[in-house]
Order: sequence, then C-alpha cells, then structure tokens
Amino acid sequence: MEKKDYKRIVDSNKPKENRIANSVISFLVGGFMGVFAHLLSDFYQFTFDISSKDAATFMLLTFIILACLFTALGFFDKWVNFAKCGLIIPITGFAHSVMSAGLDYKREGPIYGIGCNMLKLAGSVIVYGIVSAVLFGSIRYIGGF
Repeated sequence: MEKKDYKRIVDSNKPKENRIANSVISFLVGGFMGVFAHLLSDFYQFTFDISSKDAATFMLLTFIILACLFTALGFFDKWVNFAKCGLIIPITGFAHSVMSAGLDYKREGPIYGIGCNMLKLAGSVIVYGIVSAVLFGSIRYIGGF
C-alpha cells in the first residue's frame, strides 16, 4: 500500500472534531473551575480565619487531592474527555499525570514501578519550568527589571 492510499484511508476514518464546541466547553469548564477555586479559597479564608495566601494554598491542595482521588477512582479521564483543557490546564492536570503514571506501574513495585515512573510525563514539565525560571530570572536580574 502506498503512502497516499494509506493517508486517504486514515483521513476518512479519523473522527471529526468540532473545535468550536470543544473550545466553548473548555472555556466554560475552566471558568467554572476558576469560580469554584475562588469560592473555595474564600470559604477557607473566612471559615478558618486565615490569610488569603494561606487559603489559596489550601485551595490548591484541595484541587490536587481531588484530582488524585478522581484519577484513582477511574473517572477523571472520562471528565477530561468531555471537558478537554478545562480540566487539564489547571494544577489538576499535573496531579493527574503524576497519579496516573504511578497507578499504571504499581504492579512493578514501589521503587521500580511507582518511584521510577511517577514523574515520566511531569518530570519534563518540572525540568523545563526550572530552566525557564532560571533563564527569565537571569534576564530580569541582568536587565534590572
């Protein structure tokens, strides 16, 4: 089979994506996540009489715990299929990537399975985040901004 024929067959069987609908759903779910995060932060701030910075920390921890719990229970992936980037872009996506990699390799044991594979995807995000922070911090320091 030639490449042209193969590409034609693949293109004809590829599911069609409605980008406008996906964008609207992602925007609405992401907006809901933002509103929920703000309400949760306010709840922590006023209930426990803590600063807004501490309340934001508790809110982030709540989102991380919920994302890990829902990943372990097996229905976070179904939500992501519906909500797309609305759930993956926030910190919940990072927590999901770490948790799902750990769950995938748990049969290989705590060291070689979970420990070695947990940061497979998230590790590159951490590395490039640190590198870019050093780079931009150096630019700001040298430039005197």
